[in-house]
Amino acid sequence: MAELGKKYCVYCLAEVSPLRFRCTECADIELCPDCFSAGAEIGPHRRWHGYQLVDGGRFTLWGAEAEGGWSSREEQLLLDAIEQFGFGNWEDMATHVGASRTPQEVMEHYVSMYIHGNLGKACIPDTIPNRVTDHTCPSGGPLSPSLTTPLPPLDITVAEQQQLGYMPLRDDYEIEYDQDAETLISGLSVNYDDDDVEIELKRAHVDMYVRKLKERQRRKNIARDYNLVPAFLGKDKKDKEKAPKRKITKEEKELRLKLRPLYQFMSCKEFEDFFENMHKERILRAKIRELQRYRRNGITKMEESAEYEAARHKREKRKENKNIASSKRGKEDGKEGEFAAIENLPGFELLSDREKVLCSSLNLSPARYVTVKTIIIKDHLQKRQGIPSKSRLPSYLDKVLKKRILNFLTESGWISRDAS
Repeated sequence: MAELGKKYCVYCLAEVSPLRFRCTECADIELCPDCFSAGAEIGPHRRWHGYQLVDGGRFTLWGAEAEGGWSSREEQLLLDAIEQFGFGNWEDMATHVGASRTPQEVMEHYVSMYIHGNLGKACIPDTIPNRVTDHTCPSGGPLSPSLTTPLPPLDITVAEQQQLGYMPLRDDYEIEYDQDAETLISGLSVNYDDDDVEIELKRAHVDMYVRKLKERQRRKNIARDYNLVPAFLGKDKKDKEKAPKRKITKEEKELRLKLRPLYQFMSCKEFEDFFENMHKERILRAKIRELQRYRRNGITKMEESAEYEAARHKREKRKENKNIASSKRGKEDGKEGEFAAIENLPGFELLSDREKVLCSSLNLSPARYVTVKTIIIKDHLQKRQGIPSKSRLPSYLDKVLKKRILNFLTESGWISRDAS
């Protein structure tokens, strides 16, 4: 005789007190989960009849081997709590499930069974479909969406923070790039009577503001990547002294200044690698030119190059000594060699040193210069005395020569500037 209070499957006679399926069309037909899933039929009962789940609340969804022994009723309360309070509010969820469960137990059970368990693996895909992928740049690059990722605060002192107007908790400055960007959205409001044009206009304002925020963050990332803040505070000099590198020549410094616009498109490491590769390229090109020079001079082995370089060094040394000796002889000759073209012409002894230089530079004979000088000074004196005079300069004096001579006489004090 069946024990009082217990329920048994009408097909296989197994105990179904914790969970059973009751037919809503046939009287006294209750099946166990195995027989129900197999589609068992007995008497007037058919597999397509409607059914009702009768739950005693004591069976476990994950089997007896699951940790904690969570009953089906607790599982249902847990799912109701996660929907009501949201993921992460474990204390409120534990209160909703019951006093027998702590927040730690609720968190561990949900994560292990519903996320990392078989149910989570079956429901949560490894790759989310239809996700937009940014192909413009790899993650972390200057054009990637990681521009909006907050950076850690700058490692600077309080005095330096005040000097920069830097707020470390917000990673902001008192004066940001495009300080008035917030005015685009400060006056926006959503009204129910807005038409489509007004809504699109407000969306355009929001889009403009987001673009300005991205540009502001991009500039912060560049300053952080290239250590511009320590450079402004003078800390980069100490770091350079600690980690000495190869000495950068003047040409390389000028080239680095010309390549500064590339900073916004390349990270600091990429730019340094690019600059170092350019240095290696120059070294290789110089080496190639040197090897080509060896080949033109008939040298085909590196062992012969040392002898060739020694001979070339001796030739250059002899040539340098010869140039030094010739320069000394030139200094001994004095200024006579400078005026060799006009020193034998008549009137040379009448000229001053400055006039000799002028005649030599203009390729003008001393006699002609004295003639032009006399005419210009005579005309100047007549004009000062109020005597009308008509200047009759020689035909060989063009405008360029006249201007040069007038400027020279004015600077020397022979005539006034008004007359020139």
